[in-house]
Amino acid sequence: MPQVSLTVNGKSHNVDVEGRTLLVELLREKLGLTGTHVGCDTSQCGACTVHVDGRAVKSCTMLAVQADGASVTTIEGLAPEEGLHPLQNAFWEKHGLQCGFCTPGMIMAAADLLAHNADPTDDEIRHAIDGNICRCTGYQNIVVAIRAAAATIRDGAAAPVGA
Repeated sequence: MPQVSLTVNGKSHNVDVEGRTLLVELLREKLGLTGTHVGCDTSQCGACTVHVDGRAVKSCTMLAVQADGASVTTIEGLAPEEGLHPLQNAFWEKHGLQCGFCTPGMIMAAADLLAHNADPTDDEIRHAIDGNICRCTGYQNIVVAIRAAAATIRDGAAAPVGA
């Protein structure tokens, strides 16, 4: 059985996995990080989005062995030690979530966007999250939340984390 060595949310892990184990399975089942959700198993919904070496990746389509040597950030690792990441706070304050199932993936996709574009337009925000499906909100408040978080980060209230 192959062993995968990776850093997840700043902590080193050496995990024995079957060759067919998906990264999302390693995160949820082996490491207990259940904030990364499994929604569709086909990469259509984006609920499983995490950062691998600073880029958003749908972890249901990546084998765990492909993450060997990588640095992975999940929704649990996005926030500072105390408090919330500006995106998490903005989703809460701007009503960017309802049931919350898609929220971790949306936030991770948005964090990737904001790490590379500090002042995105609404169209750029919508493009960045177009691989993430939300069945509850209608997306408008998600866009508003991402825009608000971008402003908070630009104003220096917080540094972008996770990407």
